Amino acid sequence: MRLYFLSRVTAALKLNGIYLGVINGFEKFVELDPADGIFAEVIPADELQPAGFFINENFLNNPPAFADVYLTEGDAIVYIKDFAFKSSRIEVIYQTRFCGNLVTVFSQGETYLSAEGAEYSLTPVPQEFKAVRAEERKLGGHDVLALYGGDYLIIISDTGKVIFSNEIRRAEFNDELRADVPFATCTAAIAQCAYGYDGDALTLLSSKTVETRPPENDVIHFAFFESVLTRGNFARYLDDELKPRANDLKSYLGEFVSVAVPPEKFYSVHGNLTAAGLVYPKTENLFEIKYFAVDLTDGKISNIYPVE
Repeated sequence: MRLYFLSRVTAALKLNGIYLGVINGFEKFVELDPADGIFAEVIPADELQPAGFFINENFLNNPPAFADVYLTEGDAIVYIKDFAFKSSRIEVIYQTRFCGNLVTVFSQGETYLSAEGAEYSLTPVPQEFKAVRAEERKLGGHDVLALYGGDYLIIISDTGKVIFSNEIRRAEFNDELRADVPFATCTAAIAQCAYGYDGDALTLLSSKTVETRPPENDVIHFAFFESVLTRGNFARYLDDELKPRANDLKSYLGEFVSVAVPPEKFYSVHGNLTAAGLVYPKTENLFEIKYFAVDLTDGKISNIYPVE
């Protein structure tokens, strides 16, 4: 089988001690047999620990927590998403008292948010919160604490509970929370969301997906599948004959969670199809990629079919 390797950070790849080069967001692949039980090492630089594992059937069907495995047409993609930190030293980044709660952002390799009050919570947060800023705000007439780390926003209630945590492009605090939540799509789509707040929890009141830039002609099919995934106006990509069946597409395509670019081997096997990989969860950290192709007529999608 062909095994592709990807990594969240730039890292060296070794198989049975042999250096095979550097991996990151661009895959490197090898042909191997899982029955051989090859030992793999993914070695990042600086403060991160290496990840080591045996490539066998157990790994490919029950990936460890630090890796995601994607099964695709008899091959597999291994994405190393988490690395342990070498240092376990605790460093307090930010601390404040808010409505009787002690709120602390600290680093112990990973970055965490703790809130101590009537209850205690400990929440892992993105590394962007190593540079955190905070604001006390009013939301629906209630006091909340807003913590910003890069493009991420965490909102803490007056009881110390995390009520919102997401990457945002914009947020407004008033009677409602209005937040623009980005999607990683080729049209840079955002979800314009409005949430009500009753002092205990946020409730989504409305959401509208807006594409902020048009797709290039050669990625229209990716933009379409991403629009289906993000509940955008995907019908606009269909021709007049297919458009009346737009509401059937979600059940036809199933519950996929992301859209992937087919690897080079896909085209050598199937030819130059206009296709995208749809990613379906199987178990925790294990996914299956199924390929769907489209026919285009005058720049509009006139047919959608699975690649056999």
